[in-house]
Amino acid sequence: MCPFCYIGKRKFEVALAQFEHKDTVEIEWKSFLLSPEMQTDPTKNIHQFLADHKGISLDEATGMNDNVAHIAAQVGLQYNFDKTIPANSFNAHRYLHFAKQHGKQNQAKEQLFKAYFTDGKNVDDAPTLMALAGELGLDANALAAAMGNGDFTNEVIADIQEAQALGIQGVPFFVFDRKYAVSGAQDPAAFLETLETVAGGQ
Repeated sequence: MCPFCYIGKRKFEVALAQFEHKDTVEIEWKSFLLSPEMQTDPTKNIHQFLADHKGISLDEATGMNDNVAHIAAQVGLQYNFDKTIPANSFNAHRYLHFAKQHGKQNQAKEQLFKAYFTDGKNVDDAPTLMALAGELGLDANALAAAMGNGDFTNEVIADIQEAQALGIQGVPFFVFDRKYAVSGAQDPAAFLETLETVAGGQ
């Protein structure tokens, strides 16, 4: 749900492409809920949600989103906030854990970002998540069964508790080798420097 997380992902990928030991890097996405109390509402506009959430005017909220969309465009991302559906992300995080189990978590994360920010899809919708799973060659029916059984709920909660234990209060937040951290959607140079620091300490 965090627009800067998708931007941060792109900037990290630029750094990773320049990293000499990129083939040795393993990426793991952790669950973090910015608005755990959010109720999915396909009838509500994301600009209105932001205005209500931050206690600002609709014009101010729209302006903030327009500014973020401009920042996203600078790294090659198209944000269509007018189509974005406000959604609770808990089930999307469960899908990420399902994909992780099958070695496709990073691909699933890219899918979800694009579905939410660009395509205007409801990422709290079971058929939408099943369709995304199918696109990755995953068993959509197995995902549906997992969702129905409450699978991966504990994994999402464990990630959230881990973030709290580490004092993480916002995202994006990148942890390297459990020793180094980069907070925010930093420039690729910051990520590359950290990757090289970690590699030098091995």
